[in-house]
Amino acid sequence: MDAVNLLGFDLPGLAAYCEQLGEKKFRATQLFRWIHQKGASDFDQMSDLAKSLREKLAGRAFIRGLDVISEHVSADGTVKWLFDVGAGNAVEAVFIPEDDRGTLCVSSQAGCAVGCRFCSTGHQGFSRNLTTAEIVAQLWFAEHSLRKRLNTTERVISNVVMMGMGEPLQNYDQLVPALRTMLDDHGYGLSRRRVTVSTSGVVPMIDRLREDCPVALAVSLHAPTDPLRDQLVPLNKKYPIAELLEACKRYLTAAPRDFITFEYCMLQEVNDSPEQARELVKLLKNRVPCKLNLIPFNPFPASGLVRSTNVRVQAFAEVLIQAGIVTTVRKTRGDDIDAACGQLAGEVQDRTRAHIRMVRAPVNVAKST
Repeated sequence: MDAVNLLGFDLPGLAAYCEQLGEKKFRATQLFRWIHQKGASDFDQMSDLAKSLREKLAGRAFIRGLDVISEHVSADGTVKWLFDVGAGNAVEAVFIPEDDRGTLCVSSQAGCAVGCRFCSTGHQGFSRNLTTAEIVAQLWFAEHSLRKRLNTTERVISNVVMMGMGEPLQNYDQLVPALRTMLDDHGYGLSRRRVTVSTSGVVPMIDRLREDCPVALAVSLHAPTDPLRDQLVPLNKKYPIAELLEACKRYLTAAPRDFITFEYCMLQEVNDSPEQARELVKLLKNRVPCKLNLIPFNPFPASGLVRSTNVRVQAFAEVLIQAGIVTTVRKTRGDDIDAACGQLAGEVQDRTRAHIRMVRAPVNVAKST
């Protein structure tokens, strides 16, 4: 039997594994706490486990995080890590400290196959899905390394957002056990309200997440009409806006929050006119309880796009606010270390030839109203 990385098990999975070893289920809870609450990676540290169990584990299992290639700290305190996931691939995770919370942005794939036009990850293409162990390892490393750095035993990370590299819902089977580990009181004990999955709109998986592990949901909308969203978020051609909004309404029946967050990246003279804001109001008002998060675009050379001016962003926001839609303009964090929204690119051995495909199909920047 090949040795297994215990970071890849949620608590039920670890209990099943311990049973295979001839151990009682409660041993899994003890082991789970050592791994996730105390950050232990050496079975000999686990003093309340029977020596016989520790010896079994030493020969059949291990606890191993990801190798850190680099770490960068922003002037605003944001920390970005580049993790090696093998075969020439690397993924990024970002910690954002604030007065009332500490948020970790976690990657779910090496690259991304969705190919949103304003996202540098998408322009790098796609290599593979991350395993549950690789997803959890980002939180495991960040939480326990930050505790050491801050000389505290208290929890540092209070929020996790699956908004790093990749489309989480296209890696569903590996994502859900990772979410359950984050939520488990014997693991990281995070509230469902404080764990957010961001999706570009994989409708069937939104419905499955509602049934299996409902956490907070953020949806990358970015356009008020299908023709424009088809260009900005190619997945829209498969799951158009009307289908996506219906899935969001269904999700709210089990969601920990009574609203959906819609993300909207502000692109100069592409999706940021007052008329488009009015179209957005018409689309969402009285249809889906929601909050709008307007995101300043973080430019990169291959995009051919420009960040909306502050004047245009504020004018756009004012239309939404006047219509009674809760709207915020996201503050850019970590952009001096390329850790801001849409900037995470890591290193990807692209299997999709994205750099050619996306150059050949540029965004039509004619105004859409």
